[in-house]
Amino acid sequence: MTSARATKETSSPRVSTRGRTATGSPNPIDVHVGSRVRLRRTLLGMSQEKLGDAIGLTFQQVQKYERGANRIGASRLWDLSRVLDVPVSFFFDDMIEGTAAQSPRMLAGTIEEPSSFEADPMSKRETLELVRAYYRITDPQVRKRVFELAKALASASEAARSLPVGIESAPLQVDETGESAQPTG
Repeated sequence: MTSARATKETSSPRVSTRGRTATGSPNPIDVHVGSRVRLRRTLLGMSQEKLGDAIGLTFQQVQKYERGANRIGASRLWDLSRVLDVPVSFFFDDMIEGTAAQSPRMLAGTIEEPSSFEADPMSKRETLELVRAYYRITDPQVRKRVFELAKALASASEAARSLPVGIESAPLQVDETGESAQPTG
């Protein structure tokens, strides 16, 4: 009769990656959660130092959380959700499928190098600054026109990318309402 202990000793050894990939880099899920902490903190206009004070950490520890260098435990995630006034699920929202597939459970026992992943555009400083500037526009009409202008520019950019090489499009014209107008002549 084989004991559970003997079976455990003869099975393949478990290799602890301590939440890191085989190369030693932070797990993409931890990076995603950290980027969502940074996103919310920045949207609230809160400094890393102020957030750290609110949850009993130094700003350096907050930096490590935001980069994904240090993992965020469940109780700390709960504290962050309360201070940042979001549900815990917020930190996992907008996670791309490729990132979710790189959880430690999914990586256990794999020999292959995990595929690279794209950074969430919502975590880029440029995006955060754009959103904050947009919400500083106090006039709702002006804010709506800026929004419509951004959509028109994005549509024109997408249309230009879909043109065959060597064909140039006419310049985009926007009328006084912010709607794109057909080029004249």
